[in-house]
Amino acid sequence: MISMQGLEISRSYFNEFGMPMLAEGFSEISQYLCCGMFGSGSECLGYDDEESRDHDFEPGFMILLPGEDIVDRRTEFLLERAYAKLPKEYMGLKRSMFSPVGGSRKGVIRAEEFFYDRLGTRDGYLSVAQWLQTPEHYLLEATNGEVYFDNYGLVTEIRQRIAYLPEDIRLKKLAGKLLLMAQSGQYNFLRCLKHDEPYAAQLAVIEFVKSAISVIYLLNKRYEPFYKWAFRGLEELPVLKDVITVLKVLITTDNDGEMAEQKYYAMEGICARVIEVLQDQEITKANCGDMEKNAYSVNDMISDSNIRNANILMGVR
Repeated sequence: MISMQGLEISRSYFNEFGMPMLAEGFSEISQYLCCGMFGSGSECLGYDDEESRDHDFEPGFMILLPGEDIVDRRTEFLLERAYAKLPKEYMGLKRSMFSPVGGSRKGVIRAEEFFYDRLGTRDGYLSVAQWLQTPEHYLLEATNGEVYFDNYGLVTEIRQRIAYLPEDIRLKKLAGKLLLMAQSGQYNFLRCLKHDEPYAAQLAVIEFVKSAISVIYLLNKRYEPFYKWAFRGLEELPVLKDVITVLKVLITTDNDGEMAEQKYYAMEGICARVIEVLQDQEITKANCGDMEKNAYSVNDMISDSNIRNANILMGVR
């Protein structure tokens, strides 16, 4: 039974086979190469387990290249061939037999193409619209995992450029998510039940929990992962860790009778805790428990007038 996680396996495979391959056959271009493992997949987050190995799980690593003006296509092709010849099995795991190399997740990849696929920009410079509309899990894919070495520095420079959201962008996204928490939890949940619309009420609960999760990541200044890892990632965050269990209860219980009232007060309690953190971070001036007022107060803290005056939900996806 393999106990090592994917990143450890990748690093070990690279040290044992990748580094010697590059040293022996490509020393003349090593100054331009970056090697590591990041992007999509649970292993890049350190969340992989035995169940993760049923698909897309294999030994390997990434070799990222700068543009063709520095490393030409012929050299790229030779790198691809050399990578393809590395051992097909390692620690009981088999590499997929695709051609010519490891596809978009492993193998030889142009660095600018990797970042463009996720960010819509090749150099990590994002416009305000791109910052607001790019899903955070794509930003996380571009910055997670590990870089084993980056002699040229291009990849590290881009990753540092997008390490986290600019503060005005964080506040805009936060304001929008706070407003959704107010609408779904403090307002619509009970109204839906009073209108005898239990399914709508449950959607309100789900919207509240999803928005609260986003808020927690934003208050911790961490990118939110793809939804199936969102709860897993919460366990690693120090701020508002105490509300995670309540969020889980909200989406795993029904809305009948006394339970509905308990859930409403649970959502109010989460809102109160969030407002405490907003006050601690000095990003709200609304001295009340009304989440909507706090949302607009957070929006008012945005420095850039164009971002501040845009619709409060502009950064919500």
